[in-house]
Amino acid sequence: MMISRLLVAVLAALCLIVPAIAEDAELAKLARATGTPDIPGLKMVWLAPWGDVRDAKPWRNIIVHQTEGPAGSARGGAQAQAKAPTRRGVTVWVETDGTVYWAVAENLVPTHGDGANRNDNKYIDNSSTYRQVVRDNSIGVEFAGNYPDVAAGPTEAQVATWKILVKLLRARYGIPLERVYAHNWIDYKDARYCEGCWLATLARVWGE
Repeated sequence: MMISRLLVAVLAALCLIVPAIAEDAELAKLARATGTPDIPGLKMVWLAPWGDVRDAKPWRNIIVHQTEGPAGSARGGAQAQAKAPTRRGVTVWVETDGTVYWAVAENLVPTHGDGANRNDNKYIDNSSTYRQVVRDNSIGVEFAGNYPDVAAGPTEAQVATWKILVKLLRARYGIPLERVYAHNWIDYKDARYCEGCWLATLARVWGE
């Protein structure tokens, strides 16, 4: 009886693991695509299509940002970014409903981050980030909507989107998990809240 129960438990676990492995393999395949692929689980608005990933900037890090814009502001921010790619902002914008706007071609560098000026080890060990995790080697993702309460955090839809999006970005650019950073972890930011910290922490908790 005990062996039968154990066998049932093992089989049940395998039923959960096998689909997850298949989904990850499919996502990894899509992550090397060009153009405007359909990504399962993501509502993508392509303002700038993917090119050959070998022509992209050598993105080594992911920086998670949050903006104080109200719900609906990601679209406007992404459109303005697409018109002036190197302005202050990021490559990828995420709306409160989870919609993802890919705003900038992968070979262009938006102005985001403050030069990795944090070196107080408040959140993480900054010895490997100080003046090293900068806009030229880091792809930025902006989550809109923490207004008027900057401490409100991301929406459930944004969290669900992030779970897929962070895997997609990591697979496309070969970025290890430990190189997913909150903006507040690497730069001195608004003291009222920890920008990007919850989302970056979630990425690391979710793991591979």
